[in-house]
Amino acid sequence: MKGKETLLLGLCSLFFVHSSFAQNAKDNKVIIEPSDSYNTIIQKAANIVPSERQLKWQQLELTAFFHFGVNTYTDKEWGDGKENPQIFNPTKLNAKQWVESVKNAGFKQVILTAKHHDGFCLWPSQYTEHSVKNSPWKNGKGDVVKEVSDACHQLGIGFGVYLSPWDRNSALYGTGKQYNDYFVNQLKELLTNYGQVDEVWFDGANGEGPNGKKQIYDFAAWFKVIRELQPQAVIFGMGPDVRWVGTETGYGRETEWSVVPTDNLDPALIQANSQQEDAFKPTGDMTGDDLGSRDKIVKAKGLVWYPAETDVSIRPGWFYHAEEDEKVKTPGKLMDIYLHSVGRNGVLLLNIPPNKDGLLSDADIKNLKGFKSLLDLTFKKNLAAGATIFSSQGINPSGLVDGNPDSYFTVNDNDTTATALISLPKKKTFNMVCLQEFIAAGQEVESWSLECNTGTEWKEIARGTTIGYKRMVTFPEVTADELRLKILSARETPKISEFGLYQLPEGWENK
Repeated sequence: MKGKETLLLGLCSLFFVHSSFAQNAKDNKVIIEPSDSYNTIIQKAANIVPSERQLKWQQLELTAFFHFGVNTYTDKEWGDGKENPQIFNPTKLNAKQWVESVKNAGFKQVILTAKHHDGFCLWPSQYTEHSVKNSPWKNGKGDVVKEVSDACHQLGIGFGVYLSPWDRNSALYGTGKQYNDYFVNQLKELLTNYGQVDEVWFDGANGEGPNGKKQIYDFAAWFKVIRELQPQAVIFGMGPDVRWVGTETGYGRETEWSVVPTDNLDPALIQANSQQEDAFKPTGDMTGDDLGSRDKIVKAKGLVWYPAETDVSIRPGWFYHAEEDEKVKTPGKLMDIYLHSVGRNGVLLLNIPPNKDGLLSDADIKNLKGFKSLLDLTFKKNLAAGATIFSSQGINPSGLVDGNPDSYFTVNDNDTTATALISLPKKKTFNMVCLQEFIAAGQEVESWSLECNTGTEWKEIARGTTIGYKRMVTFPEVTADELRLKILSARETPKISEFGLYQLPEGWENK
């Protein structure tokens, strides 16, 4: 394993920006030379852009996780690989119900735990006996992966697979090349038999195998297979496309840079900090408050576009447990998580675990519907639509409110600050602002503020650091018809594609 160098080479896609303003072709990675000045490094960081697959992934905003398997029947979170396949029998399994439920709630993609750490495969893998083929479900002829992938493709939603690198059932685990070959074979089954796969999800678990040894994973071989068989798929966690945000709370950082040092691609750090069974106490670079500030990037040997996926379960556990039926996160809590994940430059990955019958539970579906209602009530209308925008140094100021994410407000070259005066057609009442950068050209904004004209003075009502793909900030209710957006600091000329004012429903937190 060549570590960071191998991973960096895996980030090889170029993305050409198309908009009303011509952009030069840029890359999603860059090497920092020892001779680079401070200003050169900052400029390099500002010109790193997402690959095409990364940009499409970011635009999903909402992805659903389905944790399902033998743990559903043993009532455990982690299995030991010694389970009897006969316990797996979801007699009412309805994958269409799963996928329709999350799609109706606004989710654009799902990820299925095709194999968790117990090694039990939800498809009839020819490389192990620990799978659905030896269960009573459908007389051993069933295939959960196929049913979920078919439902996704029929309903027009993305499909992804979780394949645990740690297999507590396989006698090959800890043998080195033999196990890596076994893993590649299972990966090939998933990537060739189920149509388009949009995300491949690896966690960081690496425990002992039946022989008492830990396995050294051949990431380079795994990534090569994915790129060859499903080139559009993003690789999460242990891979080069998408990183773990660092907690399992659903809440992103106050300051979330998508451009980070290549050190954050080190699998050893991810393994050390994620998927801890007994106590989730992550430490290190993946979980720090500061991953991509100037202080971090000027010390780096390379920089890469490596955005954050923010995961959380709708229940306390990741697999279904009947005793948690009364502990499902409320619509208000889910909304708060959305504001602090998608609204902090991330993609929300929400786990909804199917029950023993093979169905999403009524409590989960009810709260998903409530969450979608809050989303619809809040974002049904941008209260800034129709505003007149003025900026003395601005280019295309109307791009802030034209509803077109491919156009943007910017300023003259070399300006790293900007001010836009926003005049609404009439006074509006709102309690949230939503900003978006044109990230196809990079992430530049380091700090910003929003002010309103009270009639006697300009009053600051919101302030933030990074924007990235999307930034949402709530504040006490304001009624005004004139506002002032200030970009206070940026790494390069800022490009703001969207500005929105919204009113969260009264008492939304308690719904």
